[in-house]
Amino acid sequence: MIESDTIKMLRECDAGIKMGVSSICDVLDHVSDDSMRTCLTRSKNEHEHLQKEVGALLCDCHDDGKDPNPIAKGMAKIKTNFTLAMEESDRKIADVITDGCNMGVKSLSRYLNQYQAADETSKDIAKKLISLEEHLAQQMRAYL
Repeated sequence: MIESDTIKMLRECDAGIKMGVSSICDVLDHVSDDSMRTCLTRSKNEHEHLQKEVGALLCDCHDDGKDPNPIAKGMAKIKTNFTLAMEESDRKIADVITDGCNMGVKSLSRYLNQYQAADETSKDIAKKLISLEEHLAQQMRAYL
């Protein structure tokens, strides 16, 4: 049970990180404020660093990881494109990123409760990812 929950937790973290990086990449070219771009780029880099950690742990478990749900990823991209088509502004970008961060925190918190038998390393990674998402959402408040 512990190994199964550990792999499941790591796979969900992997999918969440990929979704976060993809979402940041989707908006970066539309950002006009340099400090906002720096903030988003830093967060993207932190996510990618954590993704390497998750990837190594999944490899140790002989698992390939997990891609984000294609429907969820597609819907997020459509929402981003639609929102920016209506009004391309840093305020709208901050709004989209904040919503994504909040959904990520909610999902990861659910997985922490669902996979309680996961090892402490995978739980710590989920908590780091939650912290990254909360921090990014907090930074985006200045642009709302």
